Amino acid sequence: MTVPVTPAPTHDDPLLILAMDHRGSFGSSLFGVEHESPTDEQAQGMRRAKQIIYAGLRDVRSQVTAGRVGVLVDEQYGAAVVGAAPADGVVLAIPIEASGHDWFTLEYGDKWLDHVREVGPAYAKVLVRDNPSFDASDRSRQLDALAEVSGALADARVAFLYELLVPATDEQKASVDGDADRYDRDMRPELVTRVIADNQQAGVAPTLWKVEGLETVDAARAVAAQARAGGHDADLIVLGRDAPPERLEHWLDVAAQVDAFVGFAIGRSIWEDTIRDWTRGSVDDAEASARIGRTYLSYAQRWVGDIAR
Repeated sequence: MTVPVTPAPTHDDPLLILAMDHRGSFGSSLFGVEHESPTDEQAQGMRRAKQIIYAGLRDVRSQVTAGRVGVLVDEQYGAAVVGAAPADGVVLAIPIEASGHDWFTLEYGDKWLDHVREVGPAYAKVLVRDNPSFDASDRSRQLDALAEVSGALADARVAFLYELLVPATDEQKASVDGDADRYDRDMRPELVTRVIADNQQAGVAPTLWKVEGLETVDAARAVAAQARAGGHDADLIVLGRDAPPERLEHWLDVAAQVDAFVGFAIGRSIWEDTIRDWTRGSVDDAEASARIGRTYLSYAQRWVGDIAR
């Protein structure tokens, strides 16, 4: 399959992604899957749920007044969505990391790039957990692996989406008395910039950084400055981290004030509660899709409204 050439998003022409590439956590939290080994019935339910989530996005895409609608979806349970999205004019991103690993591991081993070429997504996504205080040798191996992926995607002319999570170490948690909000506000921005710098030094060059929301405009500007440091021209999008609506809205409001932020990738905050209700039988397929579509559209409209101000 030919890899599509997708115009790069900009602050005023954003990429607004509904993320549903969750696999292990999707099954365990919503379908009762144990040890990442779903029964046939559970797997069928997960596949159907992803189609319902996508239907909500598809049905409201024409109401998004600026930017492009995107979906980040796995092939394991979202193969039907992978096949439908390009034909629907929805920007397709797929994960290439294996689910459920502490350190970055490729889903398809040394065949991963052949697989990307076969699918033909606009973006290939990696999920990485990193912190400058993690074990140095483990970090070095992870950075080397990511540099290989980065170079291979560049040669293949496939855009590289790097999802970065920076969890606190035990010592960092203790330094803020276990207050997660203080960690997010006072510590995480500097750690994010250091991790981005370490990746850049290792030769990792994403097209887009997908980062956790930031509490202040100054913090967002500092992270954006690092993403573009040293001749790098990467932009950023905000991830949702299953945050409650008021927190997520604040993160979007902050990011929208920084030109290097060019959209969002929000997942569980949009669909998790609705899919839980669906699994319990309290909403049918149509109502579940409609609720998901309305929630996605509310975040898309908020971003568009923020950048217009």
